[in-house]
Amino acid sequence: MWSDIIREFSESPSQSKVAGFLLENGFGVNAEGRVVCNDIEISATKVAKAIGTDRRVVDATARHILESASLREIFTNMRATPDLSLLAGPLGLSVITIIPKDAREKGIIGAAMEVVTGHNLNIRQIFVTDPVLSEEPKLVIIIDGNIPGIVIEEIKKLPQVKQVIL
Repeated sequence: MWSDIIREFSESPSQSKVAGFLLENGFGVNAEGRVVCNDIEISATKVAKAIGTDRRVVDATARHILESASLREIFTNMRATPDLSLLAGPLGLSVITIIPKDAREKGIIGAAMEVVTGHNLNIRQIFVTDPVLSEEPKLVIIIDGNIPGIVIEEIKKLPQVKQVIL
């Protein structure tokens, strides 16, 4: 799917940059061609400023998205969700960030979940950054309470894991 999106914007690197920014942030496009976050409009000027481009490029990207049936299906249904890792301390949560050796390898999430659930920990949220959209893909696991040291050690020993960050 991501390769199709990238291919769709191959003729315009500036529009590709805008589309990547929208995807990375969970922003969509509404039927009127406006950038939205969960149906709340975000000005093209603000988006352009955030990525160092012109608002006309943002508007042209939104039009391009609406003109393509496959892109329209993706971007009109895009939704953002809160990242609890940024609120971990105040909410009494702990965060484990796993940097894989190869993010395209299968089984990374399953292996990490097996360790976490094997210690009867309550998972509040997990998210994975996409290896196509992110320079350093990662798996983030947010857990209620403190993480026992044994869990961290077991995750570090997984063959798919390059690094663990707490």
